[in-house]
Amino acid sequence: MSNRVIVFDTTLRDGEQSPGASMNAAEKLRLAVQLEKLGVDAIEAGFPAASQGDLDAVASVASRIKQAEVTALARAAKNDIDLAWQAIKHAAKPRIHTFLATSDIHMKYKLKMSKEEVLQTTVEAVRYAKSFTDNVEFSAEDGSRSDRDFLCKVFEAAIEAGATTVNLPDTVGYALPHEFAELVKYVMDHTSNIHKAVMSVHCHNDLGLATANTIAALKAGARQVEVTINGIGERAGNTSLEEVVMAVHVRRDNLDFSTRINTEEIYPTSRLVSMVTGILVQPNKAIVGANAFSHEAGIHQDGVLKNAQTYEIMNPEMVGISSNTLVLGKHSGRHAFKKKLSELGYELGEKELDRLFKRFKELADKRKEMLDEDIEVLVAEEILRVPDTYELEYLNVVSGTVAVPTATVKLKVRGKEVQNAGFGVGPIDATFNTIAKMTGSRSKLIRFTVNAITGGMDAQGEVTVRVQENGLVALGKGADPDIITASAKAYVNGLNRLEYLKRNPALSAKDAVV
Repeated sequence: MSNRVIVFDTTLRDGEQSPGASMNAAEKLRLAVQLEKLGVDAIEAGFPAASQGDLDAVASVASRIKQAEVTALARAAKNDIDLAWQAIKHAAKPRIHTFLATSDIHMKYKLKMSKEEVLQTTVEAVRYAKSFTDNVEFSAEDGSRSDRDFLCKVFEAAIEAGATTVNLPDTVGYALPHEFAELVKYVMDHTSNIHKAVMSVHCHNDLGLATANTIAALKAGARQVEVTINGIGERAGNTSLEEVVMAVHVRRDNLDFSTRINTEEIYPTSRLVSMVTGILVQPNKAIVGANAFSHEAGIHQDGVLKNAQTYEIMNPEMVGISSNTLVLGKHSGRHAFKKKLSELGYELGEKELDRLFKRFKELADKRKEMLDEDIEVLVAEEILRVPDTYELEYLNVVSGTVAVPTATVKLKVRGKEVQNAGFGVGPIDATFNTIAKMTGSRSKLIRFTVNAITGGMDAQGEVTVRVQENGLVALGKGADPDIITASAKAYVNGLNRLEYLKRNPALSAKDAVV
């Protein structure tokens, strides 16, 4: 058996099912390009049956990506499979991924199907998908809670019908590492034709065990891992790509596996996913968190200074975190700026580059130092955004211990300039109240987070908001050395995303699958 692990990235599909993390076509394409640069073997670009917008986004990715396989998800139904193929038919390496639940609870309450019906539907779906492409994957949804022998029977039938990959998902994050490994081994030992397909696993993190379960499955014989960047995804998320890849990379003494991943692209990819989705990476997140390579305890600092390996099992450069953070400033030219963008994983057109370089110069004039994180924020604000219904033109806030907090705001609302003022219990509350009044928004602010992107007195503040209206949830992000301005930018960005979701409601109503 080969020890090469196939890395199947589902950030654009399952990762997008994180609340408020829906991506438009341009955002999906930009992320897909970076995922290909990262070296993933397969990119699950979306669920075409969910909406026309998702179908178009998957088709856009399929037409651009050349090295990685491009996968479209489909329920075990002809219409879904037709739409999946429509989306990926022009891909250099297309794959159809179809699925059906196999656990007793899903069959009884969700599918209302017997075991015989599930078996027959599986065969029909795989055969139909096979009529379009030789590369077909079948997933047994809720596989970890399925009857073992029935699971083997379903996989055997799927392989016989033409599936080249069979996937065992821990859909609800229920399994423990030792029992998941036992299940994988049982399936490998009791599915007569398993040698004709790749055994895959797809784990969720409801008990915080997704990475542990995935690694246990590899040791038991699985050779494809289904993962997401930063571990984003349904509920508590999916198996984290960076955790599995770096565990394999660092612990080769115990994990005799290999991947095609270019580990130096891990951190840039993580940052890009965070910016596109608006989901912050927790500081103590393994591999890519802000504290992952920080040492505060005196005994740790002393050890690292004497020999980094005393407290570092990998160095930051290994995952693409540069130790040389001061790179550009106000005297830097357009060529150096373009080169830095390329190093960070952004390949922009000339018009995008011109617009971004202008903003870079404006910010560089305000700051003594420009760090990678500052440049990434500019990309997020100027390039990775939905079409603007609202644009912030002007903000002035009066606040203090003896003044009533007052905000004066000028917006462009659908291209027309509007100006107004309002009050609040604080400067940010006054700003948000005024913007809400000007836009007519009835949304509710359900999250407000402030984060310092870089160190120093002139550091940029990054604000993330989550707004909700009529069941739709959107995330907004903004950054500025002035935290009130950053807050206004984030709120406007969130309202723009909410408007985008209103126009594309299917983007926020995807089925929870696999």
